[in-house]
Amino acid sequence: MEILSFISAFVGFFVTLFLMPWAVKYLRRIGLVVKDMQKDTKPLIPVSGGIVVLVGIVAGLMSYIFFRVFFSSFSGIFILSGFDLVYLFAAISSILIITFVGFLDDLLVKRDHESTAGLRQWQKPLLTLAAAVPLMVVSAGVTVMSFPLFGKVDFGILYPLVLIPLGVVGAANMVNMLAGYNGLEAGLGIISIGMLGGYAWYHGRELAFIFALITVLSLIAFLFYNWSPARILPGDSLTYLIGAVIAVIAIVDNLEKAALVVSLPFFVEFFLKLRSRFQAKSYGYLMNGKIHSFYHGVYSLPHLFSRTGRFTEKQIVWFLYAFAFLCSLLVWVV
Repeated sequence: MEILSFISAFVGFFVTLFLMPWAVKYLRRIGLVVKDMQKDTKPLIPVSGGIVVLVGIVAGLMSYIFFRVFFSSFSGIFILSGFDLVYLFAAISSILIITFVGFLDDLLVKRDHESTAGLRQWQKPLLTLAAAVPLMVVSAGVTVMSFPLFGKVDFGILYPLVLIPLGVVGAANMVNMLAGYNGLEAGLGIISIGMLGGYAWYHGRELAFIFALITVLSLIAFLFYNWSPARILPGDSLTYLIGAVIAVIAIVDNLEKAALVVSLPFFVEFFLKLRSRFQAKSYGYLMNGKIHSFYHGVYSLPHLFSRTGRFTEKQIVWFLYAFAFLCSLLVWVV
């Protein structure tokens, strides 16, 4: 893959890495902090790190567009077409909107500082629906999709008007369900988007690959500050962003099936949370250095490990990483 793609991705990486210390100080100064519930002292940690990751991703994408528009004639590589630029800017607009919605949810911290509560549950899918509009109006993607047993199905006008908003809203909210552990959200994003990007590269889907590459490098930079013990928490701004990127990759380069496969951990989490009518918390409490679940049953993937009370936070996160990686590998065989 051409060197310009990796240069752009490292622009996103270093921008995120450079801005992260400033963001930690600024968010703490304005009081946008919540308790890290799975630590002995429950320290107050700045939240909404997704805003910084967003800046890194946009910086990387703008660098990529700059290089491809102004230097293609010198390097002999493919010049971005008008349609490519339209899809790129529509995708960037969707990511900006959805991250802003997540940030709105992060802004209002509960009085006990145990979590944020800026938006009601019914408001979240409604507002994330706005993020689908840029992709809808440019009719991004291909309306023909292949299904097992049924073969190819052409959805026509239903694709931009129905499937795109369903995909964007569903992806954003599904990632938001599996959270609450230091490093979990960013790590799962790196695994799922990274595998999706590798699949896109193998099949020559350039736009999907560059979105994935830049996002993964920006998330890695964020993970340096989010790994346990975290100095900054992701907030809904990051979980919504990760979901939006998965949806964008699926839509702009017709990788819907691959996106569904790498999202399997989030589907499992959805059905587990459904058992508690979405009332159960994924995180637990710390006792003797181990994480213990609040519940006897399994209402979230982390409960598989926290209900035993035998594992640390880092160990649980690594187990979930392994599960997500195994699920993502299925993209090569399904």
